[in-house]
Amino acid sequence: MMRLLVAGLLSVSMGFAGAEDCPEPARSQLHTLAEQIALWDDSYHRLGQSPVSDELYDQARQRLAHWRQCFPQAAAVPDNPLASARGNLSHPIVHTGLEKRLDEQAVATWLGTRQNVWIQPKVDGVAVTLVYRQGALHQLISRGDGRLGQDWTASARKIPGIVQRLPEPIDLILQGELYWRLDGHVQSAHGGLNARSKVAGLMNRHRLSDTEAAGIGLFVWAWPEGPQAFSERLASLARWGFSDSQRYSQPIQGIAEAAHWRTYWYNQPLPFATDGVVLHQAQRAPADRWQVGSPYWAVAWKYPATKALAWVRDVHFKIGRTGRITPLLELEPVRLDDRRISRVSAGSLKRWQALDIRPGDQVSISLAGQVIPRLDDVILRNRTRVQLPVPNPRDFHALSCWQLDPGCEEQLLARLTWLSGNQGLALPHIGRETWNVLIQAGLIAGLLDWLTLDAAELANIDGFGARSRERLLDSLHSARQRPFAQWLKALGIPPAARNNLQGNWQTLVAKDTQDWLATDGIGPGRAAQLSAFFRDPQVQALAETLRVAGIDGF
Repeated sequence: MMRLLVAGLLSVSMGFAGAEDCPEPARSQLHTLAEQIALWDDSYHRLGQSPVSDELYDQARQRLAHWRQCFPQAAAVPDNPLASARGNLSHPIVHTGLEKRLDEQAVATWLGTRQNVWIQPKVDGVAVTLVYRQGALHQLISRGDGRLGQDWTASARKIPGIVQRLPEPIDLILQGELYWRLDGHVQSAHGGLNARSKVAGLMNRHRLSDTEAAGIGLFVWAWPEGPQAFSERLASLARWGFSDSQRYSQPIQGIAEAAHWRTYWYNQPLPFATDGVVLHQAQRAPADRWQVGSPYWAVAWKYPATKALAWVRDVHFKIGRTGRITPLLELEPVRLDDRRISRVSAGSLKRWQALDIRPGDQVSISLAGQVIPRLDDVILRNRTRVQLPVPNPRDFHALSCWQLDPGCEEQLLARLTWLSGNQGLALPHIGRETWNVLIQAGLIAGLLDWLTLDAAELANIDGFGARSRERLLDSLHSARQRPFAQWLKALGIPPAARNNLQGNWQTLVAKDTQDWLATDGIGPGRAAQLSAFFRDPQVQALAETLRVAGIDGF
């Protein structure tokens, strides 16, 4: 249904609640967010275009409402989401809105005071009023601001999915949803596919081709002056040709049945896109008392969000073992699919540079494989472009940062973590945090400094008890027993088949690029990497340290 159904009605409790969620920088960005939402509203209602998905739009409105509560004194653009939606044709009966219930408990509370409730899919389309006179379609009016809409009658007469003449010569007023027909659409798998925007755009053009008109369907969800019995309304609608209403309506007794149908319609093929379910109480107010606001007799329960609008607090740059620079976005925590997300990777430095994400920007994130947070796009930019200390990629590569040189903390720590991990020496009880403690204590400034650590040095570390020191030393000493091939992997040798690494260090270091290239399974790129690795002065210095320590193969 159109955005008015949720605009301004969103509870602030969905991810942005609490005084602790009032970040001071948001004060200066409130005006920018309000202006952007106003532009989105104008684009949707006047042009029939949606620059952002509906769920991101809803979250942006939610954030704006929350920020206004945080900073009521901050000036902002007046909030009128329907400023450009209003037409010049009056609805004979106004369109009500829909308040959202955010979770199962809230829906159960609503159901607890209701009787004779029915549930329907919340069809993702464009709301309209249909007026029939003596059984013939007289007018089709866009929702507009709920009181005044645009005359879409000419386009409606071309749409086969709209009944043009009823089987009975009656006067009738209906409200429903124009939707884009989709074949076997599974909402959980395919999402909304911008189906709503497609219909809005076509109807706003006022001229439809036969093919376009055939792609539009109608779901009637209200007969304002119809009988009180919901089943009687559905039966009459089906008799007149509005069969979707009866086919996709179910009576429910409680929250268990509501949750069942919500899950069922989310995962089963339907002929239209949906974004949740609507629960209707059969008993309602007389039509002449309907208001544009949310009625007491119906609520929406939307599907889980697939995207979240996240506010960027800061940007950090993680440097990996091989020198790869990965920008990490620190986020104001948001919830997505019951997960609290406060950090997301921008992927690569090149992608971050292309997106140019800075603190204060707002980005869209989703879950890859329903597990891993993924950055999708920048939705709104902070007008103040914060300068960041961006690492120079020329300074970091596969042979940099074997020592704790300036700027090398991240890469050296990544090298040590790799060295002690299962892909390296598989040292028990030693991970990134342990290495970081040793670095911060000043006991490690190079990749192999730990080889000479003793109990007396460890005793100077606060919080390191006798048992911890003993276990750490046992683990470090066990490294000396690891075989040569395992040590090569721990040092970070470029990948190569085991049978290509025959011999000891002296044998391997004597090979040049051509020697490696002549080895089965090694191409030009890998040959150059292997040659560079074994000939690097710092790597050779590490090998000498290992030889002196009596490590096998060196």
